[in-house]
Amino acid sequence: MPPTITRIELVEFTYPVQDLGPSGNGFDTGYCPGASIDRSVLAVRIDTDAGVSGEYVSGHGPAGPVMTQIETVAGYLIGENPLDRERHWTELKRALRKHDRMGIGPVDIALWDLAGKQYGAPIHELLGTYRRRIPAYASTYHADDHGGLDSPEAFADFAETCLDLGYTAFKLHGWTGDALDIDREVEMVHAVGDRVGDEMALMLDPACAYRTFADALRVGRACDEEGFLWYEDPYRDGGLSQHGHRRLAAFLDTPLLLTEHVRGLEPHTDFAVNEATDFLRADPDYDGGITGTMKIAGVAEGLGLDVEIHAPGPAQRHCLAAIRNANYYEMALVHPNCGNARHMPVYDTYTDEIDAIDDGGNVPVPSGSGLGIDYDWSYIEAHQERTVTIE
Repeated sequence: MPPTITRIELVEFTYPVQDLGPSGNGFDTGYCPGASIDRSVLAVRIDTDAGVSGEYVSGHGPAGPVMTQIETVAGYLIGENPLDRERHWTELKRALRKHDRMGIGPVDIALWDLAGKQYGAPIHELLGTYRRRIPAYASTYHADDHGGLDSPEAFADFAETCLDLGYTAFKLHGWTGDALDIDREVEMVHAVGDRVGDEMALMLDPACAYRTFADALRVGRACDEEGFLWYEDPYRDGGLSQHGHRRLAAFLDTPLLLTEHVRGLEPHTDFAVNEATDFLRADPDYDGGITGTMKIAGVAEGLGLDVEIHAPGPAQRHCLAAIRNANYYEMALVHPNCGNARHMPVYDTYTDEIDAIDDGGNVPVPSGSGLGIDYDWSYIEAHQERTVTIE
């Protein structure tokens, strides 16, 4: 008899991160010596009558909105076979059609973890392994004005440090809010390009900070001059306008990377077929879990494009291990003076800190069953803010 889902537990918990605080207009996080923030994240555990459980802790926050979405639909899964992932995926997709569907990702990833444990295999093996080590790029925090990444020269220095560590690629996140200065953004692009452009692949992600199309065009032309690999989500359309980015691409040589801010398979497909992006972006947490991410990867492959997976984490590594048409793992977020806020204190030996690469600049893929992660549930429960149980 197949296993049956008997219980789903959702736990919102927090953990402190040192030397970080609000940057720009307060919506972003950056280096702030002596400060501390509490990150809110979500843990999901799905139990079955066979004694096998699926677990996942999402490194994206805050947990509250995603937890609420899951809570509204999780009752559907009670009594169901956890291995029927494709059916559950499409049912949850419909159920959350009036929302952004962010609740699907953590549930789907936990179901994949459960399947791997059921079969005694890592998730990438269930998907079909293509590789077991993945090239990583160093992806910085946003610029700050507190003695860290506080100047174009500081970014160039840090890029050189990352090169010495073994990274072969480097992505910049510049200034935001009132600190944003387009002249300084252009200087940053040239400073890093001049310093390491002959030795590293370079990317720029303004995170939709630039206020006008003209600003995006000006910085994009600096990327052209330095031979950047891609230019990501530059301006205030919020990463949503296919027309705007198709027009931007007509003036630039640097390839565009969009779709971090659209959700799911169909919007990603529309961006690609309408030539509004050159690389697709996918995220297991954002885009319907591992199931949704692999669908987007398949669309990209069919169109002859690459898909780049957003953010670090074990689910991301398993997806990348099974995707041919992807180039890098995003080691985000890194900084010369502070640790990675996304590296949660609930892992065993797994790490997403800046030194998690080998000499060739690669990260390994967990080899244990499922995600291959043993979560510290005693820590999660000791730091919980809210728990919801569906059974």
